[in-house]
Amino acid sequence: MRGGRRLRLALLVVIAVLPGFVKKPLYRGLFRYRIGRGVRIGLVILDADSVELGDGTEIGHLNLITRVGSFITGKSVRIGPLNIIRGGERVRLGDYAEVMRLNVLNAIPDHDCTTSPASRLEIGRGTVVVSGHRIDFTDQVTIGQNVIIGGRNSSLWTHNRQSTAPIEIGDFCYLGSEVRLAPGARLAERSILGLGSVLAGAIDTPGSLVGGVPARIIRPLTAEDDALVHRKARRDAPDDLYSG
Repeated sequence: MRGGRRLRLALLVVIAVLPGFVKKPLYRGLFRYRIGRGVRIGLVILDADSVELGDGTEIGHLNLITRVGSFITGKSVRIGPLNIIRGGERVRLGDYAEVMRLNVLNAIPDHDCTTSPASRLEIGRGTVVVSGHRIDFTDQVTIGQNVIIGGRNSSLWTHNRQSTAPIEIGDFCYLGSEVRLAPGARLAERSILGLGSVLAGAIDTPGSLVGGVPARIIRPLTAEDDALVHRKARRDAPDDLYSG
């Protein structure tokens, strides 16, 4: 078993350095990866039990995607350079989602938690994860559509030493820089989580400005705030992306 794993990784390393017009047929033929039209794959280790890349997906150089059960992208997904995506049953990025650079998206592969978590990461349509963030999806993390995880150095954690709880972020939310979400955190749709906040519970009131340590509702969003969270996170996303 270990020898087969090593051989697989060796093949994936060799394929990684090949030009796209060579590597894509090899991925399809040797690993049964499903790769759509117009997909661009850089110098990447792409190691998952199953892979489905939607039309127009772009994966930049020096990404490590490894020990993932199912890795799925919608159409026109962008993954910038120098990200690590590791572990979990499933990682799925919706149409026009983007993971920019230097992010670590990780699930503990062989955890000893007392719970039985669904180790999945779901990132909605048009959502953007900017730079230098850490998302632990040992338990399920669900990030809605048109969400921005902005700035740098935010952390989402679904586990402590022996137990886990899922994290959920609703549609049209904005998370400022250096926020922390603890296991079981939930942020209602159309909400803003202010810079440096620590969210350790559930905020279930949509359209809220949330902040502090621990985070709490400060006030409802103003019309100006609401317009901000409804702006497209990716400017090239079609106007009707969120109507379906």
